[in-house]
Amino acid sequence: MQDRNKNRFSLPVVAAITGAILALGGGAAWWAKSALEQKALVTQPNPAPIVESELEVPGIPEPITQQQVVEISWLNPTDQSIELVSSTMTFQKSIRPERVLETALETLLARPPKDSPYTTAIPQGTQLISVSKDQKGIHLDLSQEFTSGGGSASMTSRLAQVIYTATSVDRNSAVWINVEGQPLEHLGQEGIIVNQPMTRQDFKDNFTL
Repeated sequence: MQDRNKNRFSLPVVAAITGAILALGGGAAWWAKSALEQKALVTQPNPAPIVESELEVPGIPEPITQQQVVEISWLNPTDQSIELVSSTMTFQKSIRPERVLETALETLLARPPKDSPYTTAIPQGTQLISVSKDQKGIHLDLSQEFTSGGGSASMTSRLAQVIYTATSVDRNSAVWINVEGQPLEHLGQEGIIVNQPMTRQDFKDNFTL
């Protein structure tokens, strides 16, 4: 494995949110200039509580418990840096975990809502070819567009978005990234080293603003 890189974030393309979501809430976790050198913090906002009626009304079914919550990682520009922020998606318990992860990643690869103050470093047109999870971790296959455009800060930003979104349910999971079926080893013309697999801790230890 080659030496890892330290890069700076930048702000590329704004992209549209898609996917079958049942609820999209807002939450933010901020990424300060020195945070990744010490400890990157991505705080997860608590989902809105499910309020149940105190009275039992005949013929009205009980509300469905919403128990699967994932975070979609976007970028938010500040005066001196770029924050990594998260919007939450809440799914019914009946939705398969694999579908939850797939929907979260497809949402990430699309544009943020038009009225959103956030943006993304992931190039427009990037597609999720496949996603699976096994004992080794989470396996992603992305289209070639993921590697196009931008400098080292842009590449670092999009890598963070993918890793943090994919691991929002299990923050200790390892992420394996392929592009068109081939392991992603370098990202961008400046040759950012992408170690396989990569965890949140790996990212915090080897990439800085």
